[in-house]
Amino acid sequence: MRAPASFVATDHVSRPLEEASTLPGYAYADPEFHGFDLASIFARNWQLVSHAEKLKDAGDHVVAEIAGRPIILVRGDDGVLRGFFNVCKHRAGPLALTDGNARQLQCKYHGWTYKLDGQLRAAHEMQQAKDFDISCIHLDGIQVAEWEGLVFAALSAPATSLEEMLSGIRERIKPIQLAKFRYHSHMHYDVVCNWKAYVDNYLEGYHLPHVHPGLNKLLDYREYTTHTAPGYSYQHSPLDGSQGPYADGDAHYYFIYPNMMLNILPGRMQTNLVVPVAADRCRVLFDYFYTDMESPAALKMIAEDLSFSDEVQREDIGICERVQKGLASGSYKAGRLSPKRELGVHHFQELVRAAYRRAAG
Repeated sequence: MRAPASFVATDHVSRPLEEASTLPGYAYADPEFHGFDLASIFARNWQLVSHAEKLKDAGDHVVAEIAGRPIILVRGDDGVLRGFFNVCKHRAGPLALTDGNARQLQCKYHGWTYKLDGQLRAAHEMQQAKDFDISCIHLDGIQVAEWEGLVFAALSAPATSLEEMLSGIRERIKPIQLAKFRYHSHMHYDVVCNWKAYVDNYLEGYHLPHVHPGLNKLLDYREYTTHTAPGYSYQHSPLDGSQGPYADGDAHYYFIYPNMMLNILPGRMQTNLVVPVAADRCRVLFDYFYTDMESPAALKMIAEDLSFSDEVQREDIGICERVQKGLASGSYKAGRLSPKRELGVHHFQELVRAAYRRAAG
């Protein structure tokens, strides 16, 4: 894989946090880095695709993209969840356009049909094609794994299994059990910034007093801590229930490389997925889950949570879009990191640098 012309190898050498600088500005602003990120990072790692409720019955399927490539996940008649490229073996038409349920997968271009396990079932008007054997035609598969009610996929087998990569999360958040949360709603935001700038912002509480006045009251900045594991990082803070919609307890913020957030507060779980759109654009997908969606107290909390979360997100969008302008200004090269407050940023950027080094050879 060819690295972008602006890539400078010495900018991507691994350094300890106490000596480290940020990724260089060009990695956020150069249009060539969009494709480089898709190929070197997104095509090689697990990606959150869906919650398991959407894929519980035979024929249930969801469509998505990973690294710009169309995929489909489907529950088979045998109960097995499988993933395929959403690409017909005839002339590359799509097998499904939207999420849904079907007894078979039928190409929306010429009508070739496939069993739920990906085997071609019928290809009409192909009788005159020599040596054409439908038993030899099968959709190209991708990796799929389920974890705590969430469904992930990868275009090829990642170096680490999903279970191994997420090891330790269940134990840390006990007695909370993620599988007991139920899906409530979806929201998305289009942000005028590089996906890495959005992730950087998520990975530190350093900006809380300056960007999030409401959230800063809710969390204890003095007790805000960050920890890392090989495939994820974890931010934690005690939670003051008198300052927001949640009960007293703990705020758990997990970042799962390369672009997923798992935010757990009392009675509420939220997943975020940061999807690269262009060098200076990303889309952030939010799914909300709750343990109680019936009681009057829960309905009040949910309404307040959705409103408060939107307020925090608007604040994050505002600062990320301004940071993107700074990164693209030509005046910014790289900056030093705070060892006390930016451990998560360093962890993420080291993973990105390692991916760049591997891809650039």
